[in-house]
Amino acid sequence: MDVYVEKGSKRVFAGAIDWPGYARAGRDERVALENLAAYGPRYARVVARSRLGFRTPRDADDLVVVRRVAGASGTDFGVPEVPAPGDSEPIDDSELKRLISLLRASWRALDAAAGSARGRELATGPRGGGRSLPAILDHVRDAEGGYLARLAWKAPSGADTQVVRAAVVHALESAVRHGVEERGPRGGKRWVPRYFVRRVAWHALDHAWEIEDRSA
Repeated sequence: MDVYVEKGSKRVFAGAIDWPGYARAGRDERVALENLAAYGPRYARVVARSRLGFRTPRDADDLVVVRRVAGASGTDFGVPEVPAPGDSEPIDDSELKRLISLLRASWRALDAAAGSARGRELATGPRGGGRSLPAILDHVRDAEGGYLARLAWKAPSGADTQVVRAAVVHALESAVRHGVEERGPRGGKRWVPRYFVRRVAWHALDHAWEIEDRSA
């Protein structure tokens, strides 16, 4: 499986180029690759219904680093912030359908994790840290609403989760078919559609897996 490595000064991400959302971090490249391989079965369960041909890597040696990119401030903060190689390539109708399928798979995983965790108290860190389940879900919805601006789109004020998700899909379709300027009227940087999908899917799955782990 081809992967890319995004290297910050304190944290490194490894991500599968062809599988948005499948990205994990570590203190260095080797740990990031090992973590990515370890999460392979979990990602396989996420995309199983989509039948897109995901093959779970056996271990880190099944991962081929085809590109290393310099991270940015968000990398050390804990966010895969740099587009993967090829993210600027055109997207045809077949690939657009595939990307939407992966987005919806990540949302199903988040909804399933939340459903299983309802009524349970999520474990906290040694200092009592960690959002509650409702706070996690609100955070993901609000983040996705904010991500829309990166494709020159906006959800209605006070929109619920399903409305925001529908807006994400519409924004993606519009950006693919009609393009989007590199910068907004106030200078804000836009995202290319592939990276938009990569970021939205990763964020949903990161919190889905957090919920699973903290409710186990």
